[in-house]
Amino acid sequence: MVKPFIIQTPAGPRKIGSHEPCFIVAEMSANHKQDYNRAVEIVRGAAAAGADAIKLQTYVPDSMTIDCNKQWFYVGGKDNPEAWKGQTFYELYQKAYTPREWHADLKKLAEGLGLVFFSAPFSIADVDFLETLDTPLYKIASYEATDIPLLKKVASTGKPVILSVGFATLEEIEFSVKTLRDAGVKDLALLHCVTSYAHTPEPEFTNLRTMHDLQNKFQTGVGFSDNNGGIEIPILAAAMGASIIEKHFLIESDEAFDSQFSLGSDDFKAMVETIRRNEIIMGTIHYGCQTPAEEYNRGFRRSLFVVKDIKQGEQFTVENVRSIRPACGLETKFYDAVLGKQATQDIERGTPLSWNLIKH
Repeated sequence: MVKPFIIQTPAGPRKIGSHEPCFIVAEMSANHKQDYNRAVEIVRGAAAAGADAIKLQTYVPDSMTIDCNKQWFYVGGKDNPEAWKGQTFYELYQKAYTPREWHADLKKLAEGLGLVFFSAPFSIADVDFLETLDTPLYKIASYEATDIPLLKKVASTGKPVILSVGFATLEEIEFSVKTLRDAGVKDLALLHCVTSYAHTPEPEFTNLRTMHDLQNKFQTGVGFSDNNGGIEIPILAAAMGASIIEKHFLIESDEAFDSQFSLGSDDFKAMVETIRRNEIIMGTIHYGCQTPAEEYNRGFRRSLFVVKDIKQGEQFTVENVRSIRPACGLETKFYDAVLGKQATQDIERGTPLSWNLIKH
């Protein structure tokens, strides 16, 4: 079992890992539409829906790309949200980024509501900025999973790192994990994800067993970052052992850049409640009775009974002793030891066998 890691929050230490409650992250992304009040609503809505954390994306357009209209700087892809298409990366990020001046106030609000506040930086300058806020951990987005200078910068903070590895090859993941660990990261979790941004996910491409392989290969905590619509798959991922679930969140019925694959508060709450109920059902490792009903019903097990009248001095045999219900007599493991022994007194049929009835 991989050892959980601890993040330090204003509310106290929080463990993330196997056999801990799933760490459920609401991703704000660009769903605020650069309206501060909407960002506040998202934070409040995430807390009300049961999220453990709110995650931002910290960048300015120049963190991501350059302002250039050459053909390869335009967003395409037939399955990508329509809101993304027909513009350059720079133009898209100008409309999508979260202003830095919001961060401190949103952090204060989130922590006041009991949420862990953290972010995904996209450049070295973004990391420096987040360090001024003393965020407790860092997320690396799938697209930046192979940005080695960024990985080294994040690692230099000494804080836990959650790394999404969507569409990274195994060799790329190995190199990125080695980079982080060589640069000082001790607490690391890897998130499997499918970065197709579909409103209706295609289950045949989900491959949740990849989480188990990541855990076995890298001895890290694992989770699932869901970049598609619906709640069924993240619920299943949590039941399969994901210690972190990340899901995009928006105000109910809002139209935003990422609305195609985001959840409103009702769906997010339903996801959280199902995951929490499943955690109760999965429980811990336990053997034996737990409830009064089990204790009572335990008495319906088998034990050794006299099934024919026996006279004093008569031997116990397979004809006069049987293993039957209920569990009022000697345990059945003593059956062979009883056979051939003599009765200490007359015994009526239907009497549970006990040691005082057996001559030693």
